[in-house]
Amino acid sequence: MSLPHIKELHGLPVQLFPQPQAAGAPLPAAGSVAWKLSSGLSVDEEDFDEHLERFLDTVDPAEVRALVLGGGAFGGEPDGCDPAETAGLLAGAADRLTGLQALYLADLNFEESELSWLVQGDVSPFLDAYPRLRELAVRGSNGGYGDEPGVRFGPLRHEHLRVLRFENGGLPAELLHGLAASELPALEHLDVWLGEEWYGRSATVADLAPILDGSGLPALRRLGLQNADIQDEVAAAVASAPVVARLTALHLGRGTLTDAGAEALLTGQPLTHLEELDLHHHYLSDAMAERVRQALEPHGVRVDVSGRPELEEDEDRYVAAGE
Repeated sequence: MSLPHIKELHGLPVQLFPQPQAAGAPLPAAGSVAWKLSSGLSVDEEDFDEHLERFLDTVDPAEVRALVLGGGAFGGEPDGCDPAETAGLLAGAADRLTGLQALYLADLNFEESELSWLVQGDVSPFLDAYPRLRELAVRGSNGGYGDEPGVRFGPLRHEHLRVLRFENGGLPAELLHGLAASELPALEHLDVWLGEEWYGRSATVADLAPILDGSGLPALRRLGLQNADIQDEVAAAVASAPVVARLTALHLGRGTLTDAGAEALLTGQPLTHLEELDLHHHYLSDAMAERVRQALEPHGVRVDVSGRPELEEDEDRYVAAGE
């Protein structure tokens, strides 16, 4: 499945900052949209550092609340900065982007860069530069699939981060190790895509143990452990995880979940306190999908068991987002 461009960030609609040839066109108020910065989209071939500087000189940067970084800020088509260079550019703008609350790294679709080719590095410098950031989302990894070490995080302490998302087709275990060693007292929503071993997943269920324990994430209420080729193992671990008792939402979709994983969920700890259970993109039988719904929906839980792929004969199960 090709990931589309995002349309909203931090409750704000995404607005593409105009290319040089459209300079002077009326713009919305700086704080009313999530600004998307994508360079190299025209014959002007504006580099990303030039694009960012023109943006900061055009809008009131102190009013900007959300930024979406696209082409030019990361590798893809056209080729862009490496992750460390982009982190340095954003860190250098921190004294101007004083109201920034949300940041989405690498909003590129399949035509611009396949997910498995989208290289990320250590995202900690973004959080170090913006200690009041509330939301960070990161698309891409390249963890072990290519020559790069892949997306990494921490260890760090961040007082204000509330939402953290990692979207990729292969997650390195080192990211989970850094996350487990970090202090994120305000984090309410964590969404981690594990991906496929073929595309660089080295993270295992054992690496998830500190997250599932929950003691290091005291504010966590929404948890996604998705897009895994080991989704049954993840579900079995979640079934007895201490953190689940205080969650309002649990997302275990996009992966290769079968009846075995769903059975573990139904026979594990109660899930009737949840507001939502999302298993979208699964491989459950009709009977098991109905069992899950009947077990939880009468208690007011919103259950999503849509999106079962139709496999050809001898076709292997696959995650929603791999390459």
